[in-house]
Amino acid sequence: MRHVGGREHPGSQRRRCGGSREPAAWGQCCERTAAGPPGPPAWAERHACLAWRAPCLPAWWTAAPGIAIRESAKVVDQAQRRVLRGVDDLDFFIGDEAIDKPTYATKWPIRHGIIEDWDLMERFMEQVIFKYLRAEPEDHYFLMTEPPLNTPENREYLAEILFESFNVPGLYIAVQAVLALAASWTSRQVGERTLTGIVIDSGDGVTHAIPVAEGYVIGSCIKHIPIAGRDITYFIQQLLREREVGVPPEQSLETAKAIKEKYCYICPDIVKEFAKYDVDPRRWIKQYTGINAINQKKFVVDVGYERFLGPEIFFHPEFANPDFMESISDVVDEVIQNCPIDVRRPLYKNVVLSGGSTMFRDFGRRLQRDLKRVVDARLKLSEELSGGRIKPKPVEVQVITHHMQRYAVWFGGSMLASTVSPFRECSMCSFLCPLQSLNKYCLTEVKLCVFLLCSSKRLYI
Repeated sequence: MRHVGGREHPGSQRRRCGGSREPAAWGQCCERTAAGPPGPPAWAERHACLAWRAPCLPAWWTAAPGIAIRESAKVVDQAQRRVLRGVDDLDFFIGDEAIDKPTYATKWPIRHGIIEDWDLMERFMEQVIFKYLRAEPEDHYFLMTEPPLNTPENREYLAEILFESFNVPGLYIAVQAVLALAASWTSRQVGERTLTGIVIDSGDGVTHAIPVAEGYVIGSCIKHIPIAGRDITYFIQQLLREREVGVPPEQSLETAKAIKEKYCYICPDIVKEFAKYDVDPRRWIKQYTGINAINQKKFVVDVGYERFLGPEIFFHPEFANPDFMESISDVVDEVIQNCPIDVRRPLYKNVVLSGGSTMFRDFGRRLQRDLKRVVDARLKLSEELSGGRIKPKPVEVQVITHHMQRYAVWFGGSMLASTVSPFRECSMCSFLCPLQSLNKYCLTEVKLCVFLLCSSKRLYI
């Protein structure tokens, strides 16, 4: 038996060459070369790599683990858990199962992309690997992703958990923005595919604007936006409470979330949208029907202005957060203007959306329109200041949407991990990364892997 997070798992003994479960020295099952350190075990080639969008490092709250050879994530779990008070080691649930257990205590190991409880995250990973994926971690290479500006300490601790607790043979820590750019290739011709662009990565807890030039993240220009899906849910919940629509208090958050996902959209003009609802309420006002979890009776909620006011906080954040007044279009423009001048036009031309909170209808169209207005206003001002002597060349603004947008990072990681040979070459292996030298490899080897990935274009589709 092997211990993971203090618990034993039967039948999880380390597999060795030829399928044998008998212990063997690394020298017997590793391919050594004169040019460098030993290669991965021979048995690793017979197993598909495991692409797992790590819930412990992304900026979102959603974990999307799955097998790399699949087109979509095998498991999609929200990184929240419910545990029974007093017996949290014995009884706990993940994601939607946790939401369906109102008598349990809810715990959030991730807050705004930051790990608050590593022990809980280790248990979370353990359950996802063994229960949902039904995979043997010792038989698979792992691909994990990290949020922008992730600290070396977090990266080191993640590698320590995977190598020491789960005994994985290889690990690659990828940058989310690069994988999201690669996922956008599904909607483009081969000649239009590029690793230069700005990624708007918006999940449930946090939103980032991340510029990428030729596969390299321009870290000094990344900007954080304190508006994301959870803020929209809370804002809709507040609007419903102010109207006193009769939603059970214990289900108000769940109801707001369901309304957000089912009815909300982005409007082109908020003033005209109010008028539309006033003129023809029957057409625009929807009804949400729920069931009271206590008495099992149905309740009905009229959904009106909340449909467009919720997502509108992306473009008018002062509605929900008085401390932040900058719209998402202004943030994107500011990020691009802070980048080197020679990459600004390619960045404007390739604004890629990623994450569940960018899935609102007409989100991309509204962002492209507002961003184009900001750029055109700047060009017009430059022409006026020059007295008409300088006529700036128009800037093309294009916001990319595609069918894999919700899980773009996972899909990009799946593309990388499914190319077994390049992925294996980029992965740092457990026999290359012993615990005593973990910090060295976590800080340098991962950067080398990113260089190999981006410079040699070893990301296929």
